[in-house]
Amino acid sequence: MFAEERRAEIAKLVASARRVNGAELARRYEVTMETVRRDLAALEAEGKLRRVHGGAVTVEQSTSVESSIALRQSLNTPEKQRIAMQAYELLLDADAGAVVLDAGTTIEILADRIASENFSLKSGADRLIITHALHIAVKLAEAEGIVLDLVGGQVRKMTWAAIGAQTAEHFSTIRPDIAFIGVNGLDAEFGLSTPGLSEAIVKTAIVKSARRVVLLCDSAKFGKESLIRFAGLEDVDTLITDKAPEGDLAAALEESNVEVVIV
Repeated sequence: MFAEERRAEIAKLVASARRVNGAELARRYEVTMETVRRDLAALEAEGKLRRVHGGAVTVEQSTSVESSIALRQSLNTPEKQRIAMQAYELLLDADAGAVVLDAGTTIEILADRIASENFSLKSGADRLIITHALHIAVKLAEAEGIVLDLVGGQVRKMTWAAIGAQTAEHFSTIRPDIAFIGVNGLDAEFGLSTPGLSEAIVKTAIVKSARRVVLLCDSAKFGKESLIRFAGLEDVDTLITDKAPEGDLAAALEESNVEVVIV
């Protein structure tokens, strides 16, 4: 097989599997590891993959690159819808009086559901919804049955959410009943991660503040590591997802006593 043919096949493998192992490629094509490294270097130069330790991943899996919220709103929509609806049912059953909504597209769907009808407590009292995300606050500004607390700070255009020390400080002074958080990567060893440091600081503060932490995460984020770790699996009480975790991640979640809800 010529080098160009082999590289074309490798590019297709990465696109479909999202990650390839260098040693496995060497065995598959009966070439040396040095040849595989040259192939991966050439494909990376063409923008078709990104080299990592031991192999390569798709370009969009860069740990420091984050898609815009508009792009993320178009990805995994059916899965996110199911996850958000399950989160809504969980919230109703919990009858929580003070609720934190993190930024994120799945949580935005949850906010849409909350805003669709009167969301007061079973006692008739209003719920307190706390968020630092502008797009979520707008959806809830006129919702019935809630009092909205918009947390301030420097707004990050990529996510439309307040970030930084001022925002984190606010969350460190409260003790909400439940917090719904989003994530860019969920890994057995690295835990929960996100690309931006300022956003990670806020997420850490939310996780530490809440009596119960519920992670909304579609399976496309399983095994991914973004740049900044903001919490460990042991910090999560419940994971709502669309597919059962497998392998090391499943074992780590069980060891950390995380309740996994699959929809």
